[in-house]
Amino acid sequence: MIENKIRLDRTFEFEMGGRLDGLEIAFHTSKAAYSEGDKVIWICHALTANSDPEDWWPQLVGQGKFIDTAKYFVVCVNMLGTPYGTSGPASVDPDTGKAYKFDFPGFTIRDTVKVFSIVRQHLGIDRVDLLIGSSIGGFHASEWLVTEPDVISRVMLMATDVRESAWLGASVEAQRMALEADQTFRTADSLDGGKKGLMCARAQALISYRSYDGYVMTQSESDPDTLVATRVASYERYQGEKLAKRYDAYSYWSLCNVLDTHNIGRGRGGVEAALSCIKASVTVVSINTDCLFPSRVMESWAAMIPGADYKVIKSDFGHDGFLLESGQLMEIMTPLLP
Repeated sequence: MIENKIRLDRTFEFEMGGRLDGLEIAFHTSKAAYSEGDKVIWICHALTANSDPEDWWPQLVGQGKFIDTAKYFVVCVNMLGTPYGTSGPASVDPDTGKAYKFDFPGFTIRDTVKVFSIVRQHLGIDRVDLLIGSSIGGFHASEWLVTEPDVISRVMLMATDVRESAWLGASVEAQRMALEADQTFRTADSLDGGKKGLMCARAQALISYRSYDGYVMTQSESDPDTLVATRVASYERYQGEKLAKRYDAYSYWSLCNVLDTHNIGRGRGGVEAALSCIKASVTVVSINTDCLFPSRVMESWAAMIPGADYKVIKSDFGHDGFLLESGQLMEIMTPLLP
């Protein structure tokens, strides 16, 4: 995948009323330029991933792989707010010479979809043959289906929702509270602030990404005479430290906030009315052990989409099954490939 970046020569206006000059957008494509006739596969990445799907989905994306970067024109755009190239709290404010942090404008799921459309037009793409979105990537994909209904031919929405649930909102708030509990989050003069809070937030989030069976299978003590169980505690701390080495608390904070803005029915007469307007061929995929986006919930709104196909992946690993169950994913996606 080829890394790209564009800088807007106009003011970007955010849905919440903020404005930003010189917005930068980072994205990856499978070749340098789109050519008419190329089959386009557009992938929307998850919360803390980047815009290179070969990096975080290596089982499926790459030259000669299932989503063949030599065969398809593959696009993945880095969402607003991350530290991976698109403008966000970690970007430098030209007025101060320091990172924006809390001064970066508040943004919504719809703002990132607006960014997708800007990149699509920049590349000269009129039609996306297959759009794939999982988790927050599914938030973006579902919103895009309604925002530009004539642009997308097929879409796979996986382990996601069409409006933030109270359950997800509670998890998000607990993670914000973890960030706020770190005194350095508000006082630090650099992006190193809030690292301990970020570690805690990540450890909390990870529990919702996995399942009871997954943890028991992989993190149980092997010694039957264990006095104090420490293996899973070590795992949680390791995962928190791992994210803190590649991410900053302010970008994470902004993404916690943007999750709360997801509501495909806002201003459109409600969720069911919005979904009824979708023109693309839609496949909805849930994971049977996903506690963030339960199968019964996904099946209920999938039924509101005209002609939608609903599938269930079986996994012991909860929400993260969308990253791990490659065989089942390929079976579902095979008939969707252009």
